[in-house]
This record gives sequence, structure tokens and C-alpha cells, in this order.
Amino acid sequence: MSASEREERLEVVEICAGAGGQSLGLHRAGFTHRLAVELDVHAAHTLEQNLRRVLKEDGVDASEDLVRVGDVADPRVWTPESHKEIALLAGGVPCPPFSIAGKQLGSSDERDLFAWAIELCGRMKPKALLLENVRGLSAKRFSGYRQAVLDKLHELGYIASWKLLHASDFGVPQLRPRFVLVALLPEYAKHFEWPQGNPDEALTVGSVLADLMGENGWSEKEVANWANKANEIAPTIVGGSKKHGGADLGPTRAKKAWAALGVDAMGVANEAPEPGFKPVNGATGPKLTTKMVARLQGWHGKEFADWEFLGRKTSVYRQIGNAFPPPVAKALGEAIRDALLKKGEQRPLVETSNTVHDPVYKLLRNHTRPLTVEQIITKLAKTGVSMDQPEAERRLNHLGHDFELEKTERKSGELAYSLGHFKAFVGQDDHQRHDLFTQHRTRIS
Repeated sequence: MSASEREERLEVVEICAGAGGQSLGLHRAGFTHRLAVELDVHAAHTLEQNLRRVLKEDGVDASEDLVRVGDVADPRVWTPESHKEIALLAGGVPCPPFSIAGKQLGSSDERDLFAWAIELCGRMKPKALLLENVRGLSAKRFSGYRQAVLDKLHELGYIASWKLLHASDFGVPQLRPRFVLVALLPEYAKHFEWPQGNPDEALTVGSVLADLMGENGWSEKEVANWANKANEIAPTIVGGSKKHGGADLGPTRAKKAWAALGVDAMGVANEAPEPGFKPVNGATGPKLTTKMVARLQGWHGKEFADWEFLGRKTSVYRQIGNAFPPPVAKALGEAIRDALLKKGEQRPLVETSNTVHDPVYKLLRNHTRPLTVEQIITKLAKTGVSMDQPEAERRLNHLGHDFELEKTERKSGELAYSLGHFKAFVGQDDHQRHDLFTQHRTRIS
């Protein structure tokens, strides 16, 4: 790295950093870590060893206190105010509260740290914020949650927007949609443009893994036949959680998709197939190794391939499966870095758009008096939003999961609704998260 490149590097604090997928991508985009915080000790060890190495290779002096291990919401682990006005606050906060594979408890899930990350943004005042999560957060169920996040960031002085990005558009051979939030202070927001990727150049499982499949003696013909069958992008790799058993490649639907690619998804292998390998027990091909899974997650090519994962096989698989693909993180990091350096043409600010994630939330938030379902429908119609009674009731039900939804019974027997406090954890001393987190600490990942 040249002296001018070192001078232009921007500092980042990363929370819920995992084993370093986002960390590596941001580093390759020109960011230097001042601090990373991670709950899982195995992932933290992987992150620290690798992050120190890549920083050293680039001639960057890493802080002695580079990686903190523990709950990001625990004041004994780190002090957010010590990192005020950092260039970027980034994180991959836990996905289970929003995943369609789970109960979608949102703010009622002790693992939900999305709102806490927004609170940190207010306390730290970074120039930019980057948070990524699963596609489930983009569903109607969480429209009120998303609206509350945008409103809070607006109050804090940020211009924020959400976007669904597909990892396969950025050189990752996997169906891995990620719902991403980017927020910047106005002077930088007008220089920000979402990375586009290139869906026409998607890599396939077979093309990326053929050499690894053949490294233990499987014949060239067998490898070629397998690679030809695996000529598609992979299903989403699921890291799973400590609440469940060992490593496998996902639920029943995913296993069927893997089988069509010639992969046995019932576990992870220690080594590539040996000469004469034949599938058994109805499998259509060999199992993947953790090294292969890492490639499918984006640890591939000269920029990303030399990341070493520490721990036993199941732990390593979870570290990889729960990570943010480095190439996607790099693309986002480059877009944010360009904005912070005010490169490129200025664009209209996002706040000039009229995007509303949840019109019922916005209506109730702006009214001090309770409204019946009929009144909600009527008032929304005056703003050009058409909504029938079942849809209005569904949205109220969704809001009730994440907000205190106060109900008042009218003389007519109708219920009128008003929007109370956001239930999400934002640092409250009496929040239920404290007890739930303590109870489930050993099973949280």
C-alpha cells in the first residue's frame, strides 16, 4: 500500500463482527479497524488473528485493544463514547429476530440489537452507518420497525435508506440476499450511490469448487462430471445457532437444492473426496469441506482467500455460515468511502423521496388521539393510500409486536389505537433483554 493510500484510509468501529467477513471486505475497501466487538469467543479469535495480519501487511499499526469479546450492549466490554465521530460504524447484528426460518419475534427477541445499533449511532455520531441483516427484515411484518429506524436516524441528522442486495451479483456463488441499511450525514449522503454488482457474471458452485473437489485424488473425469452438475449458484448457506446440533447445509428445501447440485448436505466433510469415492445413503455427491463453504461465502480470489478460521469443524462452519460475504462488504465499503471522501457527482438526497414503509405507523405516530380502524382507513385514503379493513388490522397486529399499542374502547364498542413506546432494546436498564440474555447466554450466537 502506498503512503497516499494509507493517508486516505478511514477508521471503522465494527459491532457483532463475527469471524470477519464484513471486516475483511471493509479493509479491502480502504477502512482501518479501530475496534471490533464480537460475542462468540471462537469467532473473535479468528477475527483478531486475521485482522492483525492484514493490517500488518498494509503497514497499519493495529491497536492493542483491537478486538473486544463480549456483549456489545455491556458497558464493561467497551465504551462507545470513546469513538465519537469515527468515519464508519458498521455491524452485522443478529439475524434470528427477523429470519423467516425463526419465529420473527423482532424487538421481543433478546438477540435483537438493530435498534441498539441505531442508539449507538446517536451516541457515537459517526459520519456513516452500515448495518446488514437477513431478507426477512424487509417483510411487511417489520415495516413499522423499519419506519421507526428511519425516523430515529432522521432525528439524529442522518440520511438513511434500505436496499436488498444479492451476493451473487458481487461474485459470490450463492443465493444470499442481504437487507442493508446505510445512513450518512447530509454532506456525505449526496455523494453516496448504492453498488450495483453484475448479475450477468454470477459464478457457479462447480466453477469455484472444482479444484478443491479434486485436491484429494478424485479423478479429473469425476470432478468434471460433478462440476458440470453443479453449474448453478448455491442455496443460502446457513450457519445456524448454538441452539441446534452440528453443521449441515440448511433445512429440507435447501438440502433438496444441494442434492440437485450433486452435494450431500447432511453434514460437512473433513476432507475432499478420495479416489473411487461413491455417494452412499441416497446422497447425490460428496459433502463440502469448511474450506469449500468459505469459498462459497466469498472467501475466494487473491483479496479474500487467505483468511484462516480457528476452532473445531462445527464452530468453523458456523463462523463461515453466519458471515457477511467479503466481496459484498467490499462493494458497500467502497461506495461509503467514496461518499465520505466526496468523490463523484452530487445526487439528490434520499430524504426528498416520499417512501413510507408503514403508513399506519406514520399515521398513528403523528396523531395524539387514538384512531379506530375505520378512521385509519379514511385518513389514509385522503393521503392517497388505499387500505381495506383486514390489511389495516394486520398492520396493527404487526405493530403490536414491536410497539406498545394502546387500545381504548369507544362507547360504540369499537377499539381505538394509539402508538406507544418502541419495545426494542436501546439501553434501558429495566428491559427484558437483560434477563433473557443472561438465561440464554450459552446458546446465543
